[in-house]
Amino acid sequence: MLKRFYQIIIFPYTLFLLYLMFLGMGRFQYEDNLVRLEPIFSTVWFIQNTILWSDIVKIVLGNVIMFIPFGFLGWIFTGLKEVKTLLYSFISAIVVVEAMQYFTRMGVFEVDDIILNTFGVYIGWNLKQYIERNFNH
Repeated sequence: MLKRFYQIIIFPYTLFLLYLMFLGMGRFQYEDNLVRLEPIFSTVWFIQNTILWSDIVKIVLGNVIMFIPFGFLGWIFTGLKEVKTLLYSFISAIVVVEAMQYFTRMGVFEVDDIILNTFGVYIGWNLKQYIERNFNH
């Protein structure tokens, strides 16, 4: 039942997430192509220069939590059941998305986003493993 629900919801969820990444949350087209390649520093800078904790939670935790569902992709694509294959595939895909943000100037290519998003997928994969071990009979 849970796997079937996931199979139905993941495609529209992916489209919704892409909408957020390119058009949602007050996005606008930057004048320049922006890239932040220093891991961790842009997130630390963001936290130090953001007044509202709600913004920090929304952006930093959101970059993790919103990607947890992709840890379950092995339920649809059997080739993505192993964590190494899933993470390599996801990193390849998210780098393409970040590059699209860069080239369209509808976002910033940020290494921290790649790291945080991938951590979310890894959490999701572990959650999937837990569900399969404890609730599949």
